[in-house]
Amino acid sequence: MSKTNAPLAGRRILITGAARGIGAALARECVQRGGRVALVGLEPAELAKRAAQLGSAAMWTAADVTSTPELQRAVGAMTERWGGLDVVVANAGIASYGTVRTTDPESFARVVDINLTGAFRTLHAAASPLAASRGYALVMGSVASFVQLPGLAAYCASKAGVEALAGVVRAEWAHHGVMVGSAHPSWIDTDLVRDAQADLPSFRAARRAMPWPTNSTTSVAVCASALADGIAQRARRVYVPRAALLVHLSRVLLASAAASRLVHRASAELIDQMEQEVTALGRSTSVRQQAADAARTDG
Repeated sequence: MSKTNAPLAGRRILITGAARGIGAALARECVQRGGRVALVGLEPAELAKRAAQLGSAAMWTAADVTSTPELQRAVGAMTERWGGLDVVVANAGIASYGTVRTTDPESFARVVDINLTGAFRTLHAAASPLAASRGYALVMGSVASFVQLPGLAAYCASKAGVEALAGVVRAEWAHHGVMVGSAHPSWIDTDLVRDAQADLPSFRAARRAMPWPTNSTTSVAVCASALADGIAQRARRVYVPRAALLVHLSRVLLASAAASRLVHRASAELIDQMEQEVTALGRSTSVRQQAADAARTDG
């Protein structure tokens, strides 16, 4: 579907995690297709810069997806300015490093709180205006919704939960005329992926060892275009790249005992290496994420 005939003209779209990466690129794509966007996130300076670049079709609100009142204020600000809400994209997300044995439990809980419970809070805050407009919600899952990757327990668990959440809300909101979709990107060229690759040689090695399409990287621009297409089509699922659909269709096979034995043999050495690297780092997240967590705590 081309940008000129995608039905986003005049659509009022709220995006969390919009200061950087996928969220910022999606906001730009939606405005280019005629939409109006509310950028929501934790970095006021970045949000203000992005909104200024997009002009009168954009606004921004600083809000933390771990705070229900802040999300309610963000939704309220958008509905006050533009008279309603047509689309919400629950995009905010983080990752942590390390195995279950070595990961800081608080770090694990924080990933789940932002990725999964944050998506719930976003949907909860947007429920009434979406029902009023018979709108659409897109929740950011991952290829990790379908496969379990050693060393990424919190991320995989949260993204599997996101897929389940989307399915439940889809059933609950259907009679209101609201459609709910889940997006499932593979590796996207974002700060999250680049930081992990910079911090952990074992992560780089694990990615190289993965079969296609799980070892490919997609640009944020291509990802944003696919997500905007999904919004326009009110899609049930969005796969980025499209070949990620193969991972979804293969999920039963990937969870089989035979596949597990192959993963165990291939990952044993890398898991030991990752544990050593994370111990040497002295942290379970990137430096960038540590700074964001500190700002969240201070705020």
